[in-house]
Amino acid sequence: MKIEVVRLSNRVRLARRLGAGMVLLAAFLFLPAAVASAQTRVLTLEEALAIAAEKNRDIEKARAYIAWAQGKYVEERAAAFPQLMASASLGWDRDESQKIYSPMQTERTERRSAQIGLTQPLFTWGQISAAIRAAKVGLQSADEQLRVYRQAAERDVSAAFYDVLLARELHALALHNLEQKKRHLEEARRKFQAGVATDYDVLAAEVSVENARPETIRTENQIRTARERLRFLLAVENGEIDVTGSLKADPAPHRSYEDAFALAREKRPDLADLRYRIGVARELVVLAGAQDKPRVDLKGSYGWNYLEQPTVYGDGPSWAVGVQLSYPFFDGFRTRGRVVQAESDLQRLRIDEEKRIDAVALEAREAVNAVLESEEIVRSLAGTVSQAERLLAMAEKGFELGVKTRLEVEDAELNLRQAKSSLGRARRDYLVARVNLDWVTGTLGEMKP
Repeated sequence: MKIEVVRLSNRVRLARRLGAGMVLLAAFLFLPAAVASAQTRVLTLEEALAIAAEKNRDIEKARAYIAWAQGKYVEERAAAFPQLMASASLGWDRDESQKIYSPMQTERTERRSAQIGLTQPLFTWGQISAAIRAAKVGLQSADEQLRVYRQAAERDVSAAFYDVLLARELHALALHNLEQKKRHLEEARRKFQAGVATDYDVLAAEVSVENARPETIRTENQIRTARERLRFLLAVENGEIDVTGSLKADPAPHRSYEDAFALAREKRPDLADLRYRIGVARELVVLAGAQDKPRVDLKGSYGWNYLEQPTVYGDGPSWAVGVQLSYPFFDGFRTRGRVVQAESDLQRLRIDEEKRIDAVALEAREAVNAVLESEEIVRSLAGTVSQAERLLAMAEKGFELGVKTRLEVEDAELNLRQAKSSLGRARRDYLVARVNLDWVTGTLGEMKP
């Protein structure tokens, strides 16, 4: 946002030099840039996480899956309730073959009926209860999947947020380096005019200035790229976004590998999701095994029938009630095949759980090591920056007194710039490593739904 404001002010300053008329023309042409800059929304990390909790595409997808799981639970539960059906019919028939009994029976007959039927399962060998339990466990699995996407979104948004801060810090260092090179060039030109410097000194200073420009362009593009990635994660479609904050963070105590792994096995939502899916698969084994078992249903109906022939007619209520037993004792081994498939699915999920636990152990080890590594780098570079600043000050003072060369000054500037860049990256890596460690252990702060 600051860069856009500087550009706009430079354009307006140029237009003023061209005249009052050009000022109005420039203001008209550059007005969209000013409006776009004014629409930039500056976010803190907490605000970015809140937006992600509301608009992130993966989280929206997980919420939609929860709605599907709730519908599935309602569908399976419906099998335990009475099933009611209304039906009505109107028809005509005539059968000439009935004339051997009576000529009257060959007349056209009109039939009308309306009834309500009821079916209530009484005993299903555990089919209905297993299906309901499976759907209920599926609901819990959907909740864990939502936690998976929430924590993943918070991890990615935090990393993207810190990437923007790092890109801005590197751009500031590049601009500072460019301005310093320009000051050296002006100083070389003054010394050349005073006769105490040569053309070589001026040319060397000009080359240094030109070599410093690409880094400012590169880091400015890194800012735009990092902001676009953050905007993508936040699913912000209109307007620009920027961030405010700092990469400074004091190293704090963190969990050991043993504690991190134990906590991850307990808290990780993906492991909990796998456990729930194993529970669903276990119920599906029961459901598949009950397909060739007896079941008992209560069936009943009540209605009204009307029968009419050319000379006679009759109507009245009708009802029926009874208990029905069905036993598909042989289905060509179809049920046995379904049981084998269900048991295979259950076994594969158990293997996936063991494999996932091994992967979590590796992730915990890598996350703890990353925190240790970045923490040590931050501590070591903090002192290096202070030393590099002192070295640059001594080199510049020595150059003014004539006891240091320009090459020594440039070396000191390069060392300071590298130290500050490395410190900024180390701080970013440390913050991201802490977030990743919380994600690995499944304790990353839940975002509000």
